[in-house]
Amino acid sequence: MPENNLKPGSTIGILGGGQLGRMLAVAAAELGFRCHIYCPDGESPAFDVAAARTVASYENEAALAAFAGSVDVITYEFENVPATTAEFLSDQVAVLPGVRALAASQDRLSEKELMRSLGIDVAPFAAVDSLNDLEAALERLGRPAILKTRRFGYDGKGQVKIMPGDDAAAAYEALGHRPAVLEGFISFAREVSALVVRGRGGETAVYDITENVHRNHILHTSTVPAAIRPETAAEARALGIRIAEALDYVGLLAVEMFLVEEGTSERLVVNEIAPRVHNSGHWTQDGAGASQFENHIRAIAGWPLADTRRHSDAVMTNLIGADADDWHALAAEPGARLHLYGKAESRPGRKMGHVNRISRKRG
Repeated sequence: MPENNLKPGSTIGILGGGQLGRMLAVAAAELGFRCHIYCPDGESPAFDVAAARTVASYENEAALAAFAGSVDVITYEFENVPATTAEFLSDQVAVLPGVRALAASQDRLSEKELMRSLGIDVAPFAAVDSLNDLEAALERLGRPAILKTRRFGYDGKGQVKIMPGDDAAAAYEALGHRPAVLEGFISFAREVSALVVRGRGGETAVYDITENVHRNHILHTSTVPAAIRPETAAEARALGIRIAEALDYVGLLAVEMFLVEEGTSERLVVNEIAPRVHNSGHWTQDGAGASQFENHIRAIAGWPLADTRRHSDAVMTNLIGADADDWHALAAEPGARLHLYGKAESRPGRKMGHVNRISRKRG
C-alpha cells in the first residue's frame, strides 16, 4: 500500500460546515474515517455528524495550526475558503484539492483565462476595473451582457444583467465598484455539468453528464441522463478530465457548461468550475454505484476510485426554504429518496435538502 494512502481510523479535516461538509462526513464515516469540521459558524449542520469541530475564523492561525495537527488530510466543501488559509495549512498537512485549483475558481477572470489557455471555449469576456472599462467592454461585447464580480459570487449573487438601454454606471454601482468581469451573452439550449473525480495517482472517472435547470439563479433540478448526443457527452467528459489534469487535481471537480445548438450540431461552452463536490452531483447518492461524496473521500485518501456508472435514471430536486416542510409527503412518495440537511432555520432561498427521484435506467 502506498505511503500516502490513509488507513481506516484516520482523520479527515473539512473546511466548511454546510450541507456538503455534512454529506462528506457521512460518506467518510462509512469508510471508517473520522472527520474534524472547521467552520466559523457555530450552528453548522456538518457538526452533527462529525467526530470533532473547531469554531474559529479562517484567519485564526493558532486555531488553524491546531486543526492541521489533528488531521491526516484536509479538504474543503466550498470554494470561498481564503486561498491564504489553504496555503498556511498546506505547509503542515496535505490540502486536497490543491491551492491552485482553489485560487483559480475563486477569481472569475483567472478561471476564464485558464480555460482559454487550455483551448476551451468560454463566453467572450473582458476584465472590468472601472466604469470606463465597463463602457469599452460593452461596446466590444454588445448587449445583453452579464457583469459579475470577480470573487465571491454563487447562486446568482454578485452579478447583474445589462440589457439594451440599461445604464452601465448603475450596473457598476450595483456591484459596489468591485473588480468584475463582463461576459457576453450566450444563447444556450441547456445547461449541463461534468462531475470528474481524480485520484492521487492521476486516475480519473466521470459520472454521467447531468442536465441542470435553474430557478431564480439557484439550481432547481438535475437530471440524468441528459438530453444530449452521445458524442457531446463524450466531449463533456473529455473537457472535465482535461481541466482536472491541467490543475493536477485530486478529488471531485464539477465543470458547468452551456450547450449551444448551431444548426444540426452541438457546441459546449464552459461556464465555471467548482473544486468540490457539487449540487448537481447529488443524484449520485441514489443513482450511481458510488456517490460523489464517497469518491471525493476515496480520492483524497489515496484509495481506489469507486464505480461511477449510473444504475438508474434520476431527477434531483432541491428543497428551497419552505419546500422542506413537505418532508412527510416526500418521505412517503414511491421512488423518492429524501435528504435533509438538519438546518435549524428555514429561510427563502436557503437550501434545506433535496429529493432524488429514481426510476428504471433507460440508456
